[in-house]
Amino acid sequence: MSFTKLGLSQPLLRAIKEQGYDTPTPVQEQAIPLIIQKRDILAAAQTGTGKTAGFTLPMLQRLSYTRPPMQKKQIRALVLTPTRELAAQVHESVRTYGKHLPYRCTVIFGGVGINPQIATLRKGVDIVIATPGRLLDLASQKAIDFSQLEFLVLDEADRMLDMGFIHDIKRILKMLPTHRQTLLFSATFSPQIKKLAAGMLHNPALVEVARENSTAEQIAQTVHLVDRSRKRELLVKLIKEHDWQQVLVFTRTKHGANRLTKQLEEAGVTAAAIHGNKSQGARTKALAGFKAKEVRVLVATDIAARGLDINDLPHVVNYELPNVAEDYVHRIGRTGRAGKQGEALSLVCVDEYALLRGIEKFMKQKIKKVEIQGFAPNPDIKAEPIQNGSGGGRGRNRRQQKRR
Repeated sequence: MSFTKLGLSQPLLRAIKEQGYDTPTPVQEQAIPLIIQKRDILAAAQTGTGKTAGFTLPMLQRLSYTRPPMQKKQIRALVLTPTRELAAQVHESVRTYGKHLPYRCTVIFGGVGINPQIATLRKGVDIVIATPGRLLDLASQKAIDFSQLEFLVLDEADRMLDMGFIHDIKRILKMLPTHRQTLLFSATFSPQIKKLAAGMLHNPALVEVARENSTAEQIAQTVHLVDRSRKRELLVKLIKEHDWQQVLVFTRTKHGANRLTKQLEEAGVTAAAIHGNKSQGARTKALAGFKAKEVRVLVATDIAARGLDINDLPHVVNYELPNVAEDYVHRIGRTGRAGKQGEALSLVCVDEYALLRGIEKFMKQKIKKVEIQGFAPNPDIKAEPIQNGSGGGRGRNRRQQKRR
């Protein structure tokens, strides 16, 4: 099927063609016609399936049907995302596909000044993409008017629940008109997601395009068993010997990301870190340098596991395994996107064997173990408890993340 069969308008088809696309992904093929028909949607779509365009395109089309006069502070569509990076990605998608349509769009999140955001909203905006914490800050200052809202999207809803945003989401829902079209996108249909959907969706159409908890078949996954003290040495060896030019490396903590970035730089490998303690400017600069291949290695915590959209990213390395098995799937999903081949390596020490078994059980598959000559783990080293530091798994302090 081509995009021309989905009922999209000519301005949108023109923008799609300019991006070089002609065939929709499965989630786009299923969701776009339903959204255009004004149906509420509950969609399970794994990362990298094209779901952002799957709701951006029909949202733009629905909003272009009518152009009501906008009063100050009013908005017509709201997209909620868990992280700044994902909000920026959705904003870029709206700008890309809406370039031939008249509309006003803005993105709002924490970590940057609130006054310019208030000034933008004061003029009236068609589409707002926001993280929950900053949106509530603006609402408390009466800087935004939801009375004319027609369209609501919850993107990565499961991630928002995992990050502790459920109470923020409920507060926001109470402010919105009940007569609206609502789309909920999630990686899985967990019991919590089904409960959330039951309270906010009206007779939703179900869209499911990937087996729950599956990982992309085009990602080659490998585990290298190695002592914790030699992980950095092995990582540098792999990067240099294989001449990797673009590698996304995940650590468990923010401190660990900073430390590894410094060690890579000292070893002659250009690197930058991206995590919650970095300013928005620093995060944007690091990501831009990585996308432009000016920075060879981007070291990230799980805040970046969703929301980073990097074309043709060839390598993802788990320098440390995540405490939550599902986060492994989202990490490696940064590569192998849109049908491309990708490689995901995990450097696993004895402390992490239990985490590795949990990941394999979660995915219902074994991951290939490859021993690197000279880096076999010392059998005399015993496992130590893993400390769940800032930026790690479910045990982290959720309240500290509220104002992303």
